[in-house]
Amino acid sequence: MRHLEKKLGKHIDLLIQRYPVLELCRQDIIDGYLVMEEAYENNHKLLIAGNGGSAADSEHIAGELMKRFKTPRKVSAEFAKKLCEVDSERGPSLAENLECGLMAIPLVAHEALTTAYINDVDGLGVFAQQLFGYGREGDVFLGISTSGNSKNIISATVVARALGIKIVGLTGAKGGELASVSDVVVKVPETETYMIQELHLPVYHCWCLMLEEHFFG
Repeated sequence: MRHLEKKLGKHIDLLIQRYPVLELCRQDIIDGYLVMEEAYENNHKLLIAGNGGSAADSEHIAGELMKRFKTPRKVSAEFAKKLCEVDSERGPSLAENLECGLMAIPLVAHEALTTAYINDVDGLGVFAQQLFGYGREGDVFLGISTSGNSKNIISATVVARALGIKIVGLTGAKGGELASVSDVVVKVPETETYMIQELHLPVYHCWCLMLEEHFFG
């Protein structure tokens, strides 16, 4: 059983200090983080989906993971050297400015693919199709749904389970169907959509901070 590194506990403590209502979710937030940490340690990736405001959250999370959140993430000296060998003019600038990322794919961001699938095949299977194409055993699917019952998210979880992809659910107090099919679910203690979304952001920011400190701190 994996445990949270002691040095990462400060992020959870600060989160709860700033948002005391999330004390109810403390262990679930930790467990969700540990699922992601394990995937990244084994060279896997995070796939993220949601609708509306949760679609925006999906892109937000990917943006925080694919480049620095707070801590600089310089490329290795070995890779910097290769860049300079490949192109002596551009290589030094790239070596200085490129940042290491944790691979995260927001399934909401591929307009040509998603609109083609919605138009040609099935609107509710759009995330399932992408998960089937991008996902590999050992990856993690982060499904964000304030109700926990978004049909396209639930369809994606079916594909995730069939592929051996772990599911982290981020939802509201009721949990919905997403709570019953997730390996870990964080049910923030609100039932109004916008209030749920207001608590989702600090939760995933905390995850991003902990992942960055673990891998790049």
